[in-house]
Amino acid sequence: MATITIVIPHYNGIDILKDCLDALYANDYTDFETLLIDNGSTDGSPRFVRENYPRVRLIENSENRGYAGACNQGIELAESPLVLLLNNDTVMPENFLEEMHRSIMADKRIAAVQPKIISIQDHDYFDYSGGAGGEMDWFGYPFARGRIFDTVEKDRQQYDGMQTEVFWTSGCALLLRKSVAREIGLLDEDFFAHQEEIDWNWRAQLAGYRNEVCYSTYIYHYSGYTLRSDNQRKMYLNHRNNLIMMLKNYALRSLILFFPVRVLFEMATVLADVLMWDGKRSRAVLDALLFVFTHPRFIWRKRRRVQKRRKVSDSAIIRNMYPGSVVIDHFVRKMMPFHCIRSFRRGKKRNG
Repeated sequence: MATITIVIPHYNGIDILKDCLDALYANDYTDFETLLIDNGSTDGSPRFVRENYPRVRLIENSENRGYAGACNQGIELAESPLVLLLNNDTVMPENFLEEMHRSIMADKRIAAVQPKIISIQDHDYFDYSGGAGGEMDWFGYPFARGRIFDTVEKDRQQYDGMQTEVFWTSGCALLLRKSVAREIGLLDEDFFAHQEEIDWNWRAQLAGYRNEVCYSTYIYHYSGYTLRSDNQRKMYLNHRNNLIMMLKNYALRSLILFFPVRVLFEMATVLADVLMWDGKRSRAVLDALLFVFTHPRFIWRKRRRVQKRRKVSDSAIIRNMYPGSVVIDHFVRKMMPFHCIRSFRRGKKRNG
């Protein structure tokens, strides 16, 4: 039995998949197996994998089960204690697996680890999808060390000396403990895609675990390859899933305090989008709010399952969040990602 099972959800794109697999099998660390979950590709990807990568265990779905569904398939099939959820549009260095393994094994209370994520289009910059570790403010807005909304910083090693603990780890390259997945549940498949890994990381904290970033390695990611950032369905899923995540994971007192303010922020987004004569974002936000307010039983069932498993109070969770509003600090106070985070996360690395 391998120590790490690498789960790669895939839907079309032979070229990017080839680059990913070639880099993966060039790693110095070899104690792993690979599960490729094909979500109904139509470009011949399954045949390409069978003919060129016999070590890859191929699972062929007849339909697109989304990122969450494919990842859950892989987690359930994995027999190893560690599972790496890996995007197919990534390329990693030879020390990637070894350093990620070392990082998560430093402490049994670490549920998940991510590397630094660098843009494959421009190696000087962080990648949009997770930067140097994910953060979240009190009102549920996720951002990353190196990226707030559409503002992305250059990687100048400015975060390397900070605490390694983060609020969430990116599903772009997320190494998790299968034992934690058994305890808190799998990714929420109703999310389909976007922010399901953030929800999982939040639930891991509610169970008493923590999430970390490994600064000693990195991965290149082709951000936006599958869906462009201006895709309306992507916008809708991001807003809807984020609102559901807040409703699931916050304790009632925190929810009463923060969720109404978040709804006001959403309405401000609609107004700003209309004034700019765009319309895509406002439609996505309104559709997301409509879903949330017309599906109370659906969301309540999810919330009840999460809250029954809670072991940690919200006061501890809130201490691990960005204090205040990253929206106000970034757009009104004009603060860059590093300026927002440096006082919040200043400190020595916990796991070396």
